[in-house]
Amino acid sequence: MSKTIYIVLTETGSWLSRAIQLYTQENFNHVSIAFDSELKEMYSFGRKFENNPFIGGFVKEDVRSRLFRNANCAIYQCQVTEEQYDHLRQEIQYFDLHKEKYKYNFIGLIGVACRIRLKRSYAFFCSQFIATIFMNAGISIDGQCPYFTKPTDFAKWAWMQPCYQGPLRHYVFLPRTAPMPNIPIRTIGKIA
Repeated sequence: MSKTIYIVLTETGSWLSRAIQLYTQENFNHVSIAFDSELKEMYSFGRKFENNPFIGGFVKEDVRSRLFRNANCAIYQCQVTEEQYDHLRQEIQYFDLHKEKYKYNFIGLIGVACRIRLKRSYAFFCSQFIATIFMNAGISIDGQCPYFTKPTDFAKWAWMQPCYQGPLRHYVFLPRTAPMPNIPIRTIGKIA
């Protein structure tokens, strides 16, 4: 029996987000994993405090927070085995229990830009974290190295099924009693 997980790509419009976007030329620059379609259980490496983008680490994200209020998003779902799902949940639980020792890997972002593997103990950036826990759970990351994985790489993998693209606030308030509407997905990647 398979289970569904969700990959959420976001662009918050913050000055840091816009600066990263200017450099990468990608539509989205943050990725999270969620275990429910309502995104109530959504995790990543990101800001620990909404007002300070420079203090980061492992976080449970709140899609209703001020940070995500004006965010655009692309949401994907993928099917995993029960064993893979359980492994992902265990990894998240481990990171949550030990979150105080984990930091955001700002130096690793420089490594992505320069194509240099910069390994730091107890430090991840968002896409490195998600790619690492996928790899540990035996979920294919298409031969990608976690140290060089960008958020938009997740959208390019054939086994990711698009669910929604648009303002995150619109998705959050969609009623969940009916199947997800067929919302057109724009091409993920470079900014036009």
